Amino acid sequence: MKTLYIAATGQHVGKTTSTLGLVRNFKELGFNTGYCKPVGQKHLTINGELVDKDAVLFAKSAGFEIEPKLHSPVILAKGITKSYIESPYSLPFRGDIKNAARLLEERHEVVIYEGTGHPGVGSVVDLSNAHVARLLKAGVVMVVEGGIGSTLDRLNLSMALFREQRVPLLGVIVNKVRSDKYEDVGYFLKKKLDQYKIPILGMLPYDQSLSFPIMETISHAVGGQVILNENRLSNRVEDIISGSLVDMDEFSTFHNTLLVVSSKRLNEAIEKVKTIASLKMLERSPLSGVIVTGDGKHANLTDVADLNNPYFREHKIPVITTKLDTLGSVIKISRIEVKINTRTPWKVKRAVELIRKHVDFDLLMDRMRLVPKTVQG
Repeated sequence: MKTLYIAATGQHVGKTTSTLGLVRNFKELGFNTGYCKPVGQKHLTINGELVDKDAVLFAKSAGFEIEPKLHSPVILAKGITKSYIESPYSLPFRGDIKNAARLLEERHEVVIYEGTGHPGVGSVVDLSNAHVARLLKAGVVMVVEGGIGSTLDRLNLSMALFREQRVPLLGVIVNKVRSDKYEDVGYFLKKKLDQYKIPILGMLPYDQSLSFPIMETISHAVGGQVILNENRLSNRVEDIISGSLVDMDEFSTFHNTLLVVSSKRLNEAIEKVKTIASLKMLERSPLSGVIVTGDGKHANLTDVADLNNPYFREHKIPVITTKLDTLGSVIKISRIEVKINTRTPWKVKRAVELIRKHVDFDLLMDRMRLVPKTVQG
């Protein structure tokens, strides 16, 4: 079996992280490895063609030139589901996926297909994850979130769809396992999964750095307008502090901190930040960005003199305004679901490291009946 289909029990469980790590590590093991996102939803337009965002990420991180019909053959863009229900045979989705798979599998020794959302996503156009995996004749690796009861409940629900399609489940990758629960989760999941004859291929510890958003993501979340240093929107955010609470004891990291503050308290908050940075003898500003909150409207450079504070330009701190108040902004930011993307190269590197360290590739290759490169020669 030269094909793998990576599915997950839900959104934001770690499917893209796991797929990315598997692709890169199979390449490092010496296999000519291909990638495809058979069914995509969130997309970009490249040279007039729709391409799933994850396919763009993989092209950049795995070093291949993207071919939309090959790496992202089906996009469920707006209006597609209605068109399909009205006239299913007018949209040759299955043929598009099979053609992409044929070409990819001719080119590569191993092809890894990334699923979409939870296992049932795509059912409306007869392309659920289980349907697609069967179409591709691929073995499935299921990504689950670290836990015991809820993890097994979701896994059982997900497996039902694949059993219905008679798709083999090669194993499970357990993601985001908390350090204090690592031993218990491993023991009890293995004990239960042994009953199903499903191996745990790896257990990835929870890594907080993969949950850090960047300023660009935060700006979108609060409906922001960038006032200064737009070229620094890739700055990562590891901590958030309200302008009214800026104090020595409130800073937990003293680096990569987002300041959320009203325009009226902006200058006061910046002076406190400068004082704390001086006392801590920091070489650089602890701020990765500033959100200036409003009262139903955006502030701008002419409205608020403090927005022209030389501190922002000196330290290249992106400044973003929002119509939301401070509390509303913090709530919006706290609800962000963070994904790996092309603006977060440190996450790509960390995903590859986690998969390399915690996934048993010998077991996975055995399940795939794939001969390791060291033996093939």
